[in-house]
Amino acid sequence: MSATSEFDTDEGWRAATRKFPRRTGPKASAGPVTAEDLDEIIARISLADRQAFSRLYDCTSSKLFGVCLRVLKNRASAEDALQETYMKIWRYAGNYQSGGISPMTWLITIARNTSIDKLRATRDTDDIADMEGTLAAPGLTPEQAVIAGGEAMRIAICLGQLDDPRDKAVRGAYLEGCSYAELAETLDIPLNTVRTWLRRSLISLKECMTK
Repeated sequence: MSATSEFDTDEGWRAATRKFPRRTGPKASAGPVTAEDLDEIIARISLADRQAFSRLYDCTSSKLFGVCLRVLKNRASAEDALQETYMKIWRYAGNYQSGGISPMTWLITIARNTSIDKLRATRDTDDIADMEGTLAAPGLTPEQAVIAGGEAMRIAICLGQLDDPRDKAVRGAYLEGCSYAELAETLDIPLNTVRTWLRRSLISLKECMTK
Protein backbone atom coordinates (compact mmCIF):
# COMPACT_ATOMS: atom_id res chain seq x y z
CA MET A 1 0.00 0.00 0.00
CA SER A 2 1.30 3.44 -0.88
CA ALA A 3 1.58 6.24 1.63
CA THR A 4 -1.42 8.56 1.62
CA SER A 5 -1.44 12.19 2.70
CA GLU A 6 -1.33 15.67 1.26
CA PHE A 7 1.72 14.46 -0.70
CA ASP A 8 -0.59 12.52 -3.02
CA THR A 9 -1.55 15.62 -5.01
CA ASP A 10 0.84 17.81 -6.98
CA GLU A 11 -0.31 20.87 -5.04
CA GLY A 12 0.10 19.06 -1.73
CA TRP A 13 3.52 17.83 -2.75
CA ARG A 14 4.76 21.33 -3.58
CA ALA A 15 3.49 22.63 -0.26
CA ALA A 16 4.90 19.76 1.77
CA THR A 17 8.34 19.90 0.17
CA ARG A 18 8.98 23.63 0.47
CA LYS A 19 11.81 22.71 2.83
CA PHE A 20 13.48 21.09 -0.19
CA PRO A 21 13.89 24.04 -2.63
CA ARG A 22 14.11 22.95 -6.26
CA ARG A 23 17.09 25.13 -7.02
CA THR A 24 19.22 24.72 -3.93
CA GLY A 25 20.17 21.13 -4.65
CA PRO A 26 20.53 18.22 -2.29
CA LYS A 27 21.45 18.43 1.36
CA ALA A 28 24.83 17.35 2.63
CA SER A 29 24.75 13.80 3.94
CA ALA A 30 23.43 13.53 7.49
CA GLY A 31 25.91 10.76 8.18
CA PRO A 32 26.20 7.08 7.25
CA VAL A 33 23.17 4.84 7.56
CA THR A 34 23.01 1.08 7.28
CA ALA A 35 20.81 -0.92 4.96
CA GLU A 36 18.78 -1.91 8.00
CA ASP A 37 18.30 1.77 8.86
CA LEU A 38 17.06 2.49 5.34
CA ASP A 39 14.71 -0.49 5.44
CA GLU A 40 13.16 0.89 8.62
CA ILE A 41 12.96 4.43 7.24
CA ILE A 42 11.25 3.30 4.04
CA ALA A 43 8.82 1.19 6.07
CA ARG A 44 7.92 4.27 8.12
CA ILE A 45 7.50 6.34 4.96
CA SER A 46 5.00 3.74 3.71
CA LEU A 47 2.93 4.72 6.77
CA ALA A 48 3.09 8.41 5.77
CA ASP A 49 5.73 9.31 8.35
CA ARG A 50 6.98 12.74 7.28
CA GLN A 51 9.85 12.75 9.76
CA ALA A 52 11.14 9.52 8.25
CA PHE A 53 10.82 11.03 4.80
CA SER A 54 12.84 14.07 5.88
CA ARG A 55 15.52 11.83 7.34
CA LEU A 56 15.69 9.80 4.12
CA TYR A 57 16.14 12.99 2.12
CA ASP A 58 18.89 14.19 4.42
CA CYS A 59 20.73 10.86 4.26
CA THR A 60 20.41 10.05 0.56
CA SER A 61 19.76 13.18 -1.50
CA SER A 62 23.45 13.88 -2.12
CA LYS A 63 23.98 10.39 -3.56
CA LEU A 64 20.80 10.42 -5.62
CA PHE A 65 21.54 13.90 -6.93
CA GLY A 66 24.87 12.57 -8.22
CA VAL A 67 23.01 9.83 -10.10
CA CYS A 68 20.62 12.38 -11.65
CA LEU A 69 23.44 14.73 -12.58
CA ARG A 70 25.47 11.94 -14.21
CA VAL A 71 22.57 11.23 -16.57
CA LEU A 72 21.30 14.75 -17.23
CA LYS A 73 24.59 16.70 -17.01
CA ASN A 74 22.66 19.82 -16.06
CA ARG A 75 22.24 20.92 -12.45
CA ALA A 76 18.79 22.46 -12.81
CA SER A 77 17.42 19.42 -14.63
CA ALA A 78 19.05 17.11 -12.09
CA GLU A 79 17.41 19.01 -9.23
CA ASP A 80 14.03 18.64 -10.94
CA ALA A 81 14.65 14.91 -11.41
CA LEU A 82 15.66 14.62 -7.76
CA GLN A 83 12.35 16.11 -6.64
CA GLU A 84 10.44 13.74 -8.92
CA THR A 85 12.46 10.87 -7.53
CA TYR A 86 11.44 11.64 -3.96
CA MET A 87 7.83 12.04 -5.03
CA LYS A 88 7.97 8.48 -6.39
CA ILE A 89 9.72 7.22 -3.27
CA TRP A 90 6.96 8.69 -1.10
CA ARG A 91 4.20 7.28 -3.25
CA TYR A 92 5.68 3.80 -3.73
CA ALA A 93 7.40 3.16 -0.41
CA GLY A 94 4.71 0.66 0.44
CA ASN A 95 5.72 -1.47 -2.55
CA TYR A 96 9.36 -1.78 -1.52
CA GLN A 97 10.42 -5.24 -0.39
CA SER A 98 13.78 -5.67 1.28
CA GLY A 99 14.28 -9.28 0.24
CA GLY A 100 16.76 -9.64 -2.62
CA ILE A 101 17.57 -5.99 -3.27
CA SER A 102 19.23 -3.36 -1.10
CA PRO A 103 17.29 -0.21 -0.20
CA MET A 104 19.98 2.03 -1.71
CA THR A 105 19.83 0.08 -4.95
CA TRP A 106 16.06 0.62 -5.02
CA LEU A 107 16.50 4.36 -4.47
CA ILE A 108 19.29 4.69 -7.05
CA THR A 109 17.25 2.77 -9.62
CA ILE A 110 14.31 5.14 -9.22
CA ALA A 111 16.59 8.19 -9.50
CA ARG A 112 18.35 6.80 -12.56
CA ASN A 113 15.18 5.87 -14.44
CA THR A 114 13.48 9.14 -13.54
CA SER A 115 16.47 11.00 -15.00
CA ILE A 116 16.50 8.83 -18.11
CA ASP A 117 12.79 9.48 -18.65
CA LYS A 118 13.40 13.21 -18.27
CA LEU A 119 16.27 13.07 -20.76
CA ARG A 120 14.24 11.08 -23.26
CA ALA A 121 11.49 13.69 -23.05
CA THR A 122 13.88 16.42 -24.18
CA ARG A 123 16.13 14.62 -26.68
CA ASP A 124 15.77 12.79 -29.97
CA THR A 125 15.85 9.00 -29.93
CA ASP A 126 19.14 9.04 -31.85
CA ASP A 127 20.64 11.28 -29.18
CA ILE A 128 19.68 8.80 -26.48
CA ALA A 129 21.18 5.90 -28.41
CA ASP A 130 24.44 7.79 -28.79
CA MET A 131 24.74 8.18 -25.00
CA GLU A 132 25.11 4.44 -24.39
CA GLY A 133 27.92 4.99 -21.92
CA THR A 134 25.76 7.13 -19.68
CA LEU A 135 22.30 5.62 -19.82
CA ALA A 136 21.03 2.25 -18.81
CA ALA A 137 20.45 -0.01 -21.77
CA PRO A 138 16.89 0.04 -23.21
CA GLY A 139 14.55 -2.79 -22.37
CA LEU A 140 15.48 -3.37 -18.73
CA THR A 141 13.24 -1.35 -16.42
CA PRO A 142 14.19 -2.32 -12.86
CA GLU A 143 12.28 0.58 -11.36
CA GLN A 144 9.02 -0.73 -12.77
CA ALA A 145 9.84 -4.24 -11.59
CA VAL A 146 10.82 -3.15 -8.09
CA ILE A 147 7.85 -0.79 -7.66
CA ALA A 148 5.57 -3.63 -8.64
CA GLY A 149 6.80 -5.27 -5.46
CA GLY A 150 6.90 -8.94 -6.32
CA GLU A 151 9.78 -8.84 -8.79
CA ALA A 152 12.65 -7.90 -6.47
CA MET A 153 13.52 -11.47 -5.54
CA ARG A 154 13.33 -12.66 -9.15
CA ILE A 155 15.71 -9.90 -10.23
CA ALA A 156 18.16 -10.88 -7.48
CA ILE A 157 17.98 -14.56 -8.44
CA CYS A 158 18.55 -13.80 -12.13
CA LEU A 159 21.46 -11.50 -11.35
CA GLY A 160 22.96 -14.24 -9.20
CA GLN A 161 22.97 -16.57 -12.21
CA LEU A 162 25.36 -14.31 -14.12
CA ASP A 163 29.03 -15.23 -14.10
CA ASP A 164 31.32 -13.05 -12.00
CA PRO A 165 32.53 -10.39 -12.89
CA ARG A 166 29.64 -9.91 -15.34
CA ASP A 167 27.36 -9.83 -12.31
CA LYS A 168 29.37 -6.90 -10.92
CA ALA A 169 29.23 -5.11 -14.26
CA VAL A 170 25.44 -5.40 -14.50
CA ARG A 171 24.88 -4.31 -10.91
CA GLY A 172 27.21 -1.37 -11.41
CA ALA A 173 25.62 -0.20 -14.66
CA TYR A 174 21.95 -0.78 -14.00
CA LEU A 175 21.57 -0.62 -10.23
CA GLU A 176 24.39 1.59 -8.91
CA GLY A 177 24.49 4.31 -11.57
CA CYS A 178 28.05 3.67 -12.83
CA SER A 179 29.02 4.74 -16.33
CA TYR A 180 30.62 2.29 -18.75
CA ALA A 181 33.92 4.14 -18.43
CA GLU A 182 33.84 3.78 -14.63
CA LEU A 183 33.14 0.07 -14.93
CA ALA A 184 35.98 -0.40 -17.41
CA GLU A 185 38.37 1.24 -14.96
CA THR A 186 37.04 -0.64 -11.92
CA LEU A 187 37.08 -4.04 -13.63
CA ASP A 188 40.29 -3.30 -15.54
CA ILE A 189 38.84 -4.28 -18.92
CA PRO A 190 38.44 -2.43 -22.25
CA LEU A 191 35.38 -0.23 -22.70
CA ASN A 192 34.13 -2.34 -25.62
CA THR A 193 34.31 -5.43 -23.43
CA VAL A 194 32.06 -3.72 -20.89
CA ARG A 195 29.51 -3.00 -23.62
CA THR A 196 29.66 -6.59 -24.85
CA TRP A 197 29.28 -8.04 -21.36
CA LEU A 198 26.31 -5.83 -20.56
CA ARG A 199 24.58 -6.50 -23.87
CA ARG A 200 24.89 -10.26 -23.48
CA SER A 201 24.02 -10.16 -19.79
CA LEU A 202 20.90 -8.13 -20.51
CA ILE A 203 19.75 -10.80 -22.96
CA SER A 204 20.34 -13.46 -20.29
CA LEU A 205 18.42 -11.42 -17.71
CA LYS A 206 15.46 -10.96 -20.04
CA GLU A 207 15.36 -14.70 -20.72
CA CYS A 208 15.56 -15.46 -16.99
CA MET A 209 12.83 -12.97 -16.10
CA THR A 210 10.42 -14.47 -18.65
CA LYS A 211 10.75 -18.05 -17.38
